[in-house]
Amino acid sequence: MRAPRLAVRAILRHQGRLLLVNAWPDGQSDLWCAPGGGVEAGQSLPDNLRREVREECGLEIAVGIPCLVNEFHDPDNDFHQVDIYFHAEITGGTLDASWRDPAGVVTRRRLVTAAELRALRYKPDTLPELAFGASGIANGALYDPLEPIIR
Repeated sequence: MRAPRLAVRAILRHQGRLLLVNAWPDGQSDLWCAPGGGVEAGQSLPDNLRREVREECGLEIAVGIPCLVNEFHDPDNDFHQVDIYFHAEITGGTLDASWRDPAGVVTRRRLVTAAELRALRYKPDTLPELAFGASGIANGALYDPLEPIIR
């Protein structure tokens, strides 16, 4: 069995809306998540997150405090990922529909209200609370135990 993959993700609110990405190329899934991705060795978690958000969305960000550790796995194979979520804010750039992720993974991105988020398929389950509730900041970081992967 291989070691878990480590990734970082940003809870980015802008003008009362949360930034989401669809990280399934060519519309393979309607699942939405926070922007971010795999950690590269030799870079800090915040540096990795800034790089990932720049690649996926064309935005510059300031990385704040961690607010969630989320684990998921695919019970049918040995894929296991640990995501560390950070609150962040946009410091440069604008969301542009013509932006292209160099890796071609993120093909759609959007800002959503709390009500719009609840109408979508998203992961992790705690995303509305992280983005629009107070517990992620007031009570420290949350932990989502290991859950099966969703496609």
